[in-house]
Parts: sequence; structure tokens; C-alpha cells
Amino acid sequence: MQISGDDAAYLACRSLCEGLVAAGVTDAVVSPGSRSMPLALTVDATAALHTWVRIDERSAGYFALGLAKGSARPVMLVCTSGTAAANYLPAVVEAHYSGVPLVVVTADRPPELRGWGAGQTIDQHGLYGSHVRWFCETPVPSELPADQAVRWFGVAAARAVEQATGSNPGPVHLNLPFREPLEPLPC
Repeated sequence: MQISGDDAAYLACRSLCEGLVAAGVTDAVVSPGSRSMPLALTVDATAALHTWVRIDERSAGYFALGLAKGSARPVMLVCTSGTAAANYLPAVVEAHYSGVPLVVVTADRPPELRGWGAGQTIDQHGLYGSHVRWFCETPVPSELPADQAVRWFGVAAARAVEQATGSNPGPVHLNLPFREPLEPLPC
């Protein structure tokens, strides 16, 4: 799929994926959903990433954990917002105690659309608590100039892998808020 080079969300996601690949990530497990469309499509379009699609988030989390254990490399784990992200918690806790590097990337709503009493609007900030080596809430990509977004997300990717694979390896969590429209701009 071709994605327009003018779409801020997709530029940021591409920079994130390229940064993760440059840091040694080769596998991504995706539990797709509406809010994670920019992430899911970009992961799939990143030739250097082997993309695994697992609809059920709990099984996706454990599948990613197994891939990371077997390869001794960090694995990217992607889902949509809300309870989908909460379903990764058991695998994140297991990765924490096992010292397995996972880069958990959750899509989210922008701050003003959170906490409206629906499962997809839960507060994902610090969702995994002390079970991650590092947590980062990224800026909303469309609120940054394109060059800053590319740089910001590339640096975040490098730091995520560094934190996941350092002297105390384990999971990290990047929370990416996206504004609609979530579909890519036409080329």
C-alpha cells in the first residue's frame, strides 16, 4: 500500500518503525483496530519487519513474548486503544519478571477524548505501571511539524529499544495518540 508522504500520523509511524528496525527489531505482532490503523498499516508496509497479525490481544501478547524469548531480540507489539491495551498486561508482567524485551506500542485517543466512560477511552498513561522499564506518551503526530515528528519518533524508537535491551532487559511502553482521520491520505 502506498501512503502519502504528507500524512503526519503515517510519517511519524514510519519514522518509529524505521528507528525500531535500525535498533534491531525484526518482528512485529499486530492486533489491529480502528485507532491503530496508522500503526498497523505502517508496520505492514515496513519491508524489514516480519508482521504477525493476531486478533486476540492476550494471545498476541504471549505470542510476542515467545518470539522475543526465542530470538533474544526485542519484538514490537501493537494494538488499538482501550481495553485492547489492557489485555496485553499479563504478557507485559511476564516479560517484566522474565527480562524479555518487548516494545509495546499502543494507539490512543488525543487527551481531550479520553475518560468518556467507554472501554476505548480508558486512561492508558502508565497502564502497565512498574512492569515496564520505560513509558513514553508521544505527542499527537499531527500537532508537530513534519520534520520534528520524524526526528521525535525516530529518537523515541531508539530509546525504547535501548531501554528494553539494556542491563535490565524487559518491556517498554509507547502510547501514541492519533487524531482522526485515521485512514491514510490518498497518493
